[in-house]
Amino acid sequence: MTTVVPTSEEDPALAVVRFTTDLAWADAGDEVAEPQVTRLCMEAQESMVMGRWLDLASLMLTSADLVFSKVSDKDLECIFTVLCNLVSKLENPDEELEVANLISTKITQQPNDKPAIRLKILFNLYNLLEGPDSRFFVYMQALNLALNGKVTDHIIPSFKKIDSFLKEWNIGVKDQRNLFLTIANVLKENKSSGKDSFKFLNKYLATFSGEDSYTMSEAKEEAVHTVIEFVKAPDMFQCDLLDMPAVGQLEKDAKYALVYQLLKIFLTQRLDAYLEFQAANSTLMKSYGLVHEDCITKMRLMSLVDLGSNESGQVPYALIKDTLRINDDEVELWVVRAITAKLIDCKMDQMNQVVIVSRCTERLFGQHQWQSLRSKLATWRGNVASLISTIQANKVVEEGSQATQGMAIR
Repeated sequence: MTTVVPTSEEDPALAVVRFTTDLAWADAGDEVAEPQVTRLCMEAQESMVMGRWLDLASLMLTSADLVFSKVSDKDLECIFTVLCNLVSKLENPDEELEVANLISTKITQQPNDKPAIRLKILFNLYNLLEGPDSRFFVYMQALNLALNGKVTDHIIPSFKKIDSFLKEWNIGVKDQRNLFLTIANVLKENKSSGKDSFKFLNKYLATFSGEDSYTMSEAKEEAVHTVIEFVKAPDMFQCDLLDMPAVGQLEKDAKYALVYQLLKIFLTQRLDAYLEFQAANSTLMKSYGLVHEDCITKMRLMSLVDLGSNESGQVPYALIKDTLRINDDEVELWVVRAITAKLIDCKMDQMNQVVIVSRCTERLFGQHQWQSLRSKLATWRGNVASLISTIQANKVVEEGSQATQGMAIR
């Protein structure tokens, strides 16, 4: 097939119009095709002279569906590189957004046809754009294309830059919600780490604060989903969901109050409370896909963390056995599991049958925990300042002593 790269001085955009029009009318015969090619090329030339870039983009996109099905991937990239470059000719942000909208909407219409190439074209378009609104719009189109075309692997690496993107885009709360929720869905589709998906669900829920009940209700289903994801996750033991208004609304909700109660058990209570809840709500647990044995394992670890948070820092083996409802010979096994999960740092005193805890993870990290951390940092800062003062005082005494000895020698 003839390449679309022009070998003459003809403008690349005009060459693309000629190439795609030839392709579109190829089966009609020269007598029919030639007038059509001439007409469309003249329209394209007129749009270029008049600076009507939106009209030119629309004209170039007329045969886009045909182009995707009939040309090689190399020619396809070449055609859309020329097309996307039209945005560099625009100085008005609104016009740039309009052209970006036109191009990206056309590209995403058939996400299952060469989705990887389509996504690559969108990335190219994104990099050519200047306006933050245009960039955000195209990025959202790329997210949805990756999700619908099942090529999520290609876009996930960009999630590491989301914080810097947010600063650049400066988008409102509604757009942030849409962004975070879509990213969470992409990660779920990709079967990535549950922590990654949970992180963006958390960000989504955190955007709801102080809204009226109607607005808050938008987040209800996702709040439930996030709670269940936390309970299911075998490697997540800490969150601040209880402090979020979007989650707090579930407490008095007729349909979801039990979901809130389950979250509260996992974050503030011990195994016995979970077992009592499960016995009364086993059908509910199954309806959310929660496996009882997995929940017991997680609650045992979280109960052990709770035991380790007492002020003395010492936890008798017998108390661990009773709280976790395990045998005597399983106590040290569960302590090791908690250490491996980095939930606690401790030593096991086998002689005295006691676990000496030096650090344990906070299951909740809300306002109270921040205040506690601030207090500890202030104490640490005071201790360091006191230590520096002592060192400086000792240094002065030592220097004075050395000076006195020097005088005595002379």
